[in-house]
Amino acid sequence: MSMLAPAVQRSTLGLHTLEQYEPLIGTAAVERIATKADRVRTMRVAHISSTFYGGGVTELLTPLTLMMNASGIETDWHLIQGTPGFFGCTKKLHNTLQGESFEFSDAEKTIYEEVVFENATRLHLDDCDAVIVHDPQPLPLITHFSDREMPWLWQCHIDLSSPYAPVWAYLRKFIEQYNASVFSLPEYGQDLGIDQHFVTPAIDPFSAKNRELSDREIREFLGNYKIPTDLPLVTQISRFDRWKDPTGVIEAFRKAREQVDCTLVLVGNNASDDPEGELILEEIRETADEGIIVLSVDDPTLVNALQRSAAVVLQKSLREGFGLTVTEAMWKGAAVIGGEVGGIKHQIKDGWNGFLVSTPDQAAARMVQLLKEPELRKQIGSRAKESVRQNFLMSRLLEDWLDLLARYERPVT
Repeated sequence: MSMLAPAVQRSTLGLHTLEQYEPLIGTAAVERIATKADRVRTMRVAHISSTFYGGGVTELLTPLTLMMNASGIETDWHLIQGTPGFFGCTKKLHNTLQGESFEFSDAEKTIYEEVVFENATRLHLDDCDAVIVHDPQPLPLITHFSDREMPWLWQCHIDLSSPYAPVWAYLRKFIEQYNASVFSLPEYGQDLGIDQHFVTPAIDPFSAKNRELSDREIREFLGNYKIPTDLPLVTQISRFDRWKDPTGVIEAFRKAREQVDCTLVLVGNNASDDPEGELILEEIRETADEGIIVLSVDDPTLVNALQRSAAVVLQKSLREGFGLTVTEAMWKGAAVIGGEVGGIKHQIKDGWNGFLVSTPDQAAARMVQLLKEPELRKQIGSRAKESVRQNFLMSRLLEDWLDLLARYERPVT
């Protein structure tokens, strides 16, 4: 094994270069992006988030930071640490930003701000040219760098279409200390006294979760987890989070199963900054019955195999900042049924490259339709893959960030 390690390492590193995307996006696009990278090549950038594991932010930052470094932009990724009490507070913030009406008490504000202060004392950012802070968890960091000279940008990956006003007012006092805010979609924009930008997420088509798989590999990985293939597979793959509506998925599946035999596979993991995940997983397991498989695993190749082999992929979210699991499934030519919310609406054109639904009954009806019409599944899947190729690959996300960083590049003195 040790003799193979250098070759494996070189192959993996090669997958994060811009040139790797040329067969997908064309030579002209690669040259255009490379020229933009040259403009900001002298910058040093720091991303700060709350976890390296689980969730959409990690799915974005892992390939993005590698591609930025491969493009010659020195890019760091810092992780803030916190107690269970801290992450309980930040999960509450997450839920209120997505519209739930929970008061954030003075005691919770104290826990939140004190843990962020402790993290600030461990961060050394003096030699950075731009700092990008992700989501609410590390948001107050900026208050502890009053002598900063570099631009600070706050990127929020959450559905901000209707944040709970009292909590938003509390967070706004931190947000408006930044040079700019970055949201996933224009409808998440807010009345702020700073610049606002909109950067749509994207996927890495070469990652273990998204790379091409042979039929043999698909059979092997499904077999490793004892997933039967005698009936058509329906799957939803996402964090165990009530905003993903797993109970609604189970209800829809049971209705569909009355008309078409099929198997439901629910796969997810729990982000380390989400204390509700284990509770939701337990609720799902208590609800599941024969014909429903629930797996709590972190295996990107299993996800890949499931999305490629499933007759129907669901993402029946009630709120969704963007929905990278939808993007991933569409890239594999899957027929996707998504909740008519957030970023899912920007990816799926209802009836063209997938279906949008709002209720379990609607989801069940579309499931039955797709399970009974294999030619429709094929047509929708083909259109879905092409829409991702055109709009939602990591090369485009890199280009968006290069454009944004160029706007905030400090003049050379």
